[in-house]
Amino acid sequence: MRLVQALFFSIFITSTGLAQKGKNQKVTLSKTEFIEQLLSKMTLEEKIGQLNLPTSGDITTGQASSSDVAKNIKEGKVGGLFNIKTAEKIREVQKIAVEQSRLKIPLLFGMDVIHGYETTFPIPLGMSSTWNLALIERSAQIAAKEASADGINWTFSPMVDISRDPRWGRVSEGSGEDAYLGSEIAKAMVRGYQGKDLSLNTTLLACVKHFALYGAPEGGRDYNTVDMSRIRMYNEYFPPYKAAIDAGVGSVMASFNEIDGIPATGNKWLMTDVLRKQWNFNGFVVTDYTGIQEMMEHGVGDFQTVSASALNAGIEMDMVSEGFLTTLPKSVAEGKVSIDKIDNAVRLILSAKYDLGLFDDPYRYCDLKRNKTDIFTAAHRNEARKTAAESFVLLKNDKGILPLKKSGTVAIIGPLGNNAVNMPGTWSVATKHEKAIPLAEGMKSVLGKSVNILYAKGSNLVADAAYEERATMFGKTLNRDNRSKEELLNEALQVAAKADVIVAALGESAEMSGESSSRTELGIPSVQKELLDALLKTGKPVVLVLFTGRPLVMVEEDQKVNAILNVWFPGTEAGLAITDVLFGDENPSGKLTATFPRSVGQIPIYYNTKNTGRPLGNKEGKFEKFKTNYLDERNEPLYPFGFGLSYTQFSYSNLQLSSDKLRSNEKIVASVEVTNTGNYDGKEVVQLYIRDVVGSVTRPVKELKGFQKIFLKKGEKQIVSFEITEEDLKFYNSELEFVAEPGTFHVFIGTNSDVTEYKTFELVK
Repeated sequence: MRLVQALFFSIFITSTGLAQKGKNQKVTLSKTEFIEQLLSKMTLEEKIGQLNLPTSGDITTGQASSSDVAKNIKEGKVGGLFNIKTAEKIREVQKIAVEQSRLKIPLLFGMDVIHGYETTFPIPLGMSSTWNLALIERSAQIAAKEASADGINWTFSPMVDISRDPRWGRVSEGSGEDAYLGSEIAKAMVRGYQGKDLSLNTTLLACVKHFALYGAPEGGRDYNTVDMSRIRMYNEYFPPYKAAIDAGVGSVMASFNEIDGIPATGNKWLMTDVLRKQWNFNGFVVTDYTGIQEMMEHGVGDFQTVSASALNAGIEMDMVSEGFLTTLPKSVAEGKVSIDKIDNAVRLILSAKYDLGLFDDPYRYCDLKRNKTDIFTAAHRNEARKTAAESFVLLKNDKGILPLKKSGTVAIIGPLGNNAVNMPGTWSVATKHEKAIPLAEGMKSVLGKSVNILYAKGSNLVADAAYEERATMFGKTLNRDNRSKEELLNEALQVAAKADVIVAALGESAEMSGESSSRTELGIPSVQKELLDALLKTGKPVVLVLFTGRPLVMVEEDQKVNAILNVWFPGTEAGLAITDVLFGDENPSGKLTATFPRSVGQIPIYYNTKNTGRPLGNKEGKFEKFKTNYLDERNEPLYPFGFGLSYTQFSYSNLQLSSDKLRSNEKIVASVEVTNTGNYDGKEVVQLYIRDVVGSVTRPVKELKGFQKIFLKKGEKQIVSFEITEEDLKFYNSELEFVAEPGTFHVFIGTNSDVTEYKTFELVK
């Protein structure tokens, strides 16, 4: 046994009386026995303390023991901390818990490790656009390895909220609009963080969020009211949460919004009936930041009332509000909260700590050597670079302008063309943003002297300085230029005049999307649009490299620009990855996981809609009176779900089903022949959609039910097959029963959700 283990167990066993064999020997109790005996030693105040999750506050290295938080830790009033990093600092704080508190119970240490740690991967919406589950799982493994090397053992990720409204800024943190794809990604992320053995010190306890429905606020305004039918909840929004539960996620975070008129944080139907009883979740639930306190603003009670309602609903840990800490003793005395309810919550917290191995070794995440070998390594950065390249979505490539030639002069123009700190995107709290590689720097690094690289800013992010300040928070400045719009534009045109091709680096800043970054206008900011129009008037080829954390309205850009490459926010290796794709070292293979609208007025817009009784009959966008359409806009989006081009072309042919009948406990195989008919090797995401033609309740026009990402050399062909079982056809009916109903089904396989050719089979029971 290592010295630290011996020391800890000597202290822990002596203080708690849990030893079976004596001092300095490892506890051999079962997990249940261990937790029950520890629980029996705890006072009410110590139990409630385990349910308290404050922020790290005033803790600094070398002075941890004198902080205000430390006082509460010594008194057993803290179960975990968040927003604290480095193994050295965390070790100091953990030492207070396991050596200076009465029961020596170790702490959890959490952080928002969302899309990487110091090695930062593309924002989650970009990651989902890879449609590569192995890459997504690997990104979570790397994030876990790096964060755990810095002392962290719990991450508030994955965020799996379905969103169909890009006005909502946090669409950037999720996996798009589709429940099936979102579920597959949720499982991959949980596997990546938690691994097969949570007690290994390279893993993290995952936390699926935000439960539930957070991605559907009215008006796309963050934290706003959510109101939907339960049949829609179960079929369209719940599946990714349940997938994470089924994958064994250790914790769940409650959402800010209300559900059926009751805030999620105090919603017993949601937290107990659904999560515990229906889905058999056996981890613990934590509030979001000040979630309990905020229930008072919802108007459902005073601080004591909402704190009691949260615990009674099924919340086990209170983040920051300290409602449990300050009000539960009184609620217990008044009979508003039972000791049994508190005990059950404590068991779940202690169980997580046990599974992480913290009772075996509270310092297992505090190896002071690992942060020198496991964080921001060359190998991790190379994987982030490859992953970023695979996340990019080629939206347009008129006349094959891309890939660019590795010769001549390229002008990079735009406010995002040479800015490091915005490349990692939103929710990159552990990133050393100054180490990120912007486009101009990356292009020079990759191409050397073979291409002459010029740069001009061209414009500010937006015309309004106050708006730009709101959109560049947390140190992610774009260094606003105080020159006039005309001066910036003239400089850009002078640079453009010297170039053979113009790369316009435009779009959003990192914090223009993300939490509390809702927008009503979804176009590229007007000052940037004016810059782009001026560049187009030069007559030179223009490639738009689009930085965005959400779907944007880009009808004019699609009509005018030669090529559009959507790079989202690619992470720390941004400039290298973008260069790899622009110049053909990597062939873009990303596909959209969120529909791009033609106008804000179409929102919410998504592919798996339902027909009305008066569907629009034509596909040409022609207006038809007394049909479901607009007077002033087409129905279809600019870019559909699943859309994405390549430098090569793929053709689909010979769609077949192995049978036209499917019976219970059997399967049919759907297959299609995919051929690379272009001039480049490339990857293609082959997508399977199914339509339930007649149901007891109305069903979507099609639903994603499978996908495969394949690689084909130019001229190569492959038969791609999917197995379809009765399970793939199930949905929640009006009684919320999960059923597959006999009848006719259409099967589509294609390159995006607009695929129209199908084959038919019958489900027979």
